[in-house]
Amino acid sequence: MGLTTSLTIVVLVLTLLALARDLLPPPATMLGAVVLLMVFGVISPEEAFSGFSNPAPITVAALYVLARAVEKTGALQPLVSAMLGGGRTTRGALLRLVLPTAAASAFLNNTPIVAMLVPQVSEWAERRGLSPSRFLMPLSFAAILGGTVTAIGTSTNLVISGLLEASGEAPLGMFEISRVGLPVALVAIAAVVLFTPLLLPERRSAHREIDEDFREFVVKMLVDRGGPMDGRPVEDAGLRHLQGVFLVEIERGGDLIAPVTPTTVLHGEDRLVFVGKADLIVDLQGLRGLRLAEHAHTGGLDTARHTFFEAVVGEVSPLVGHTLKETSFRGRYQAAVVAIHRAGHRVKAKLGDVKLRVGDTLMILADPDFRNRYRDRNDFLLVSMLGGAPPVTTGRAWIVFAVTLGIVGGAALGLLPILHLSLLGAFTLVATGVLTAPEARRSVDVNVIVVIAAAFGLGAAMANSGLAAMLARTLVDTLGLFGPTGVLLGLVVATIVLLSMITNNAAAVLMFPIATSAAAALGLGARPFAIAIAVAASASFMTPVSYQTNLMVYGPGGYRFVDYLRLGGLVTLLVIPAILLAVRSS
Repeated sequence: MGLTTSLTIVVLVLTLLALARDLLPPPATMLGAVVLLMVFGVISPEEAFSGFSNPAPITVAALYVLARAVEKTGALQPLVSAMLGGGRTTRGALLRLVLPTAAASAFLNNTPIVAMLVPQVSEWAERRGLSPSRFLMPLSFAAILGGTVTAIGTSTNLVISGLLEASGEAPLGMFEISRVGLPVALVAIAAVVLFTPLLLPERRSAHREIDEDFREFVVKMLVDRGGPMDGRPVEDAGLRHLQGVFLVEIERGGDLIAPVTPTTVLHGEDRLVFVGKADLIVDLQGLRGLRLAEHAHTGGLDTARHTFFEAVVGEVSPLVGHTLKETSFRGRYQAAVVAIHRAGHRVKAKLGDVKLRVGDTLMILADPDFRNRYRDRNDFLLVSMLGGAPPVTTGRAWIVFAVTLGIVGGAALGLLPILHLSLLGAFTLVATGVLTAPEARRSVDVNVIVVIAAAFGLGAAMANSGLAAMLARTLVDTLGLFGPTGVLLGLVVATIVLLSMITNNAAAVLMFPIATSAAAALGLGARPFAIAIAVAASASFMTPVSYQTNLMVYGPGGYRFVDYLRLGGLVTLLVIPAILLAVRSS
């Protein structure tokens, strides 16, 4: 084993550990690894940053703009209304939900599709007396599976297409991957519909748990006119650092003051809204200058002036690892967290002292514009208004339909490469006023683009150092007795194992040179193996953190980690042989 191979192994192991333990954000980890490999001379500067000029990340960025336009115009709303209109049994309702979701995800980014559907599916299920937990995880899985059907269905497919192009092969055709992805998706969707009622228990969603327990933690107090608190700032009055409760907002003469700052001056007859534990209300009543308002246990707040949101903390959120107090949440977001939902349960602790984790669902009280402010930022993976009206299809939805049809049809007919069509589509959406330039810019998840681009450098390092060839030889020597199918099985399983530690795009890039080297050792073409890796890299079903749509439904569905192992484990076990059979018969 040469020095460059050893250096590559060390850097890759450190990268995997950093990604698995969330020591740094994924973009910083991937770029840092590429820079180290460049400094050590394993790859040249051109190879290190070749991903930034590859069509894959640029195409992904353009398709993010398209997805944002679909969300803004409500272009999918007629389909959503039809999806949620019937189904007499749980399996019937599931079928009506997952098939259209998968179909839409074949051509659009799955994250905004799930973001749009989560609140609507939750409300629909609760109106019918059903638990949203029976529908939200299948929704996520269907969105993932739909992405395996076309070349633009998921960024992973575009990454593999870009890698093929970089290696001298033709990029993936629009429906070339369908020969493998479609049968795999159909098998997995059938399993989801059949086994969800058996394997997924009914969980209480974060929304429902908060709604049913609301009387536990909302209380209103009045400031005595002329009392010791009248005319004093909140902090001087001793209301800033209460144990177990905190002051959310102040109602004053028909006006609302929220969030409440330490310097906000109290006035007599102010109505103070506290959030916390019901057993500490006695302590509030013991404070001189406050009295219990009528109907103190409100059972809710005036939604004409107050709006509740569900917000899911994502992997790259600046909130991860910090408390609400450390981040000055109320001042930073102009909103107040009234509850934290984690792993199927509401966190029963002083909220300001709870360190936030990836996947935590925050119940937030804020002004109605909160979602618009933070929908396109990395602070939250999902922001949905509770009880809000579904999006309305606007008059410009037809432009979005036309652009989508142009991209798909043009690529399918080979009129232009997917990159060209995607960029033309994004430009058209801005030029016609469907999106403003700032909206288009904010719609692009820069972190994903950087991870994809940086991953190309890691792939080049594996090829240059001989590590990919060495691993491929080991794989062929070990499983070659079972023929190409045995080697392919090893590649698919290794890809799925990697998904539990790193992003699907990074897993695809790391496995691609191994797969092509293994195909060459067997005297076979690289494309079937590359397609198998692309589909396997989308098999992110076994944990909530393995894919962002899984994380988006984790809190809203009230799920626990084991729920993903139950249903996701079964789906994964079926996907593996389905990939092998589909590749063999294609």
